[in-house]
Amino acid sequence: MNAIKTAVLLAALTGLLLAIGFFVGGPTGLIVAFGLAAALNFFAYWSSDKLALRMAGAREVTPEEAPALHRLIEDVAGVAGLPKPRVYLVENATPNAFATGRNPQHAAVAVTTGIMDLLNERELRGVIGHELGHVQNRDILTSSIVATIAGAISMVAWMSLWFGGIFGGRDRSNPYAGLISLAAFLLAPIAAALIQAGISRTREYQADVSGAALTHDPEALASALEKLHQGVRERPMEATPVAQSTAHLYIVHPFNAGGLTNLFSTHPPIEERVRRLRDMAYRGA
Repeated sequence: MNAIKTAVLLAALTGLLLAIGFFVGGPTGLIVAFGLAAALNFFAYWSSDKLALRMAGAREVTPEEAPALHRLIEDVAGVAGLPKPRVYLVENATPNAFATGRNPQHAAVAVTTGIMDLLNERELRGVIGHELGHVQNRDILTSSIVATIAGAISMVAWMSLWFGGIFGGRDRSNPYAGLISLAAFLLAPIAAALIQAGISRTREYQADVSGAALTHDPEALASALEKLHQGVRERPMEATPVAQSTAHLYIVHPFNAGGLTNLFSTHPPIEERVRRLRDMAYRGA
């Protein structure tokens, strides 16, 4: 079901790109904007792990420095049939964790010092299972595709306002063309952001399912999520621009947020994630 929902949302995002692109200037404008966005995100894809780890302030740790963490990650990776990822530590009191890497052969798992202090071994195993679920499901690739399309939509929407008709595709005789361009400029990126957030939330649900299956312990991950949610409320990360750019990677949203912010959140509600995991535990999944 999660895979089908991802496919439907990707199709909606692609459809939005096609509609805006043809409005601006037909196929030519669409191809130019998509090419620019793809080039930018191609670079980001190949360097995403290094950039994310650097921005998070992560430091690679050896088995001698963190033997228990290395053993845990190696054990869960073995169950998943994945190569052991590189292991990183983030000196931050906010309890959290994330995985990055363009494929299982170039994956890394990073945990904060806060999560190491907060969770017991069983709960931490559940978190590691979730993160390796992202690696197993190739979610970094999915995120890169989504970012490419969303980036192209933003570019085409901008062109619709400032350079509409530069490729000869817009009817300049339409008296409402200016209003239509303004609407496209304002609404298309918002629609793209909502769809992008929906895809990210779907992938989080899928990583929960994958992680619970890898560890055979949905209750441990549910308990970990509850503790992490409360831990972030008590010790949120500082919402700097750098931290905000990596927020979507973490297992729980690292900042205190509410209101309209939740509409664009890349993370599903913790309560719903916990409910689904406990349903799995009840069914003996």
